[in-house]
Amino acid sequence: MEIDISISALSNSQAPQAHFADRLIASIRQKGNPVCVGLDPRLEQIPEFIKERQIKNYGRTVEAAANSLLEFNQGIIDAVADVVPCVKPQSAFYEQYGFIGSWVFEQTCKYAQDKGLIVIADVKRNDIGSTAEAYAKAYLDDVTVFDETFPGMSVDALTVTPYLGYDGVKPFIELAKKKAKGLFILLKTSNPSSGDLQDQLLDERVAEGFGTEGRLTNYELMAHLMESWGADEVGESGYSFVGAVVGATYPKQATRLRQILPETFFLVPGYGAQGGRAEDVKPCFNDDGLGAIVSSSRDIIFAYQENPEFPPTAYAEAARAAALAMAQELRT
Repeated sequence: MEIDISISALSNSQAPQAHFADRLIASIRQKGNPVCVGLDPRLEQIPEFIKERQIKNYGRTVEAAANSLLEFNQGIIDAVADVVPCVKPQSAFYEQYGFIGSWVFEQTCKYAQDKGLIVIADVKRNDIGSTAEAYAKAYLDDVTVFDETFPGMSVDALTVTPYLGYDGVKPFIELAKKKAKGLFILLKTSNPSSGDLQDQLLDERVAEGFGTEGRLTNYELMAHLMESWGADEVGESGYSFVGAVVGATYPKQATRLRQILPETFFLVPGYGAQGGRAEDVKPCFNDDGLGAIVSSSRDIIFAYQENPEFPPTAYAEAARAAALAMAQELRT
């Protein structure tokens, strides 16, 4: 695979972006739904005609695999760009192929942005001090070297793990605020064992510190801490640029988190293949019908495998149909 790494320096006259939450809401309203398509490509599920074409070009190599992922993703993006507001590529599905996979991840993000989609990088990064700052720059900023600035990955938002405490999150918050980007902090995740830590009850004295009674769970404590992180930077829409990851598989917990975080956008994974249903995600939304985006990956991008109306060559059309069907489910 020929990777073009020649990059031109950026102009200093770039127009500032609107607040992240305002941009997200504008896209949701334009498309008429809160569907987020997860771009988690699995090589074994990519149509054979794509892989055969890339093997012909590159042989049975990692390059052929990487180009298969990219071609597949571009087809999905082309098919859904006018019907959904955002996409969420999961970095692990790319990083497993080495540096070429990371290149495909970046190219996928840029391609989606060029098509007008908001891109949420699902990377779940976190560390402390200068390391967290470097992670934040890697995904949210341009690249400055030798007194010149060049385009970086600069996605619209990314997922962040908060359990190292505030000093591990602060660099992401500061840069996201400066660059009009968004963050989604992991609060109550959709995996079955999330309760091993997130649902554990804390001492009553912890709740007293937040003016509440009884005992808080770990995820409730994290929500109270997170409440202040983006409170000073709320968009015209009334929502913060700091969002939360709240799994579709836990509607009871989502109800509680919505009470604590009325100005917070929820990124809701776990819809479809993981068991989340339209009824389960209703607590994630506010009374204004906003406040959440609902993510589905396998049920959309590999829909052709479950729908006999679509042959493998029509995988992108199948994905579009699945995204529209999900949007309709969420409206009911």
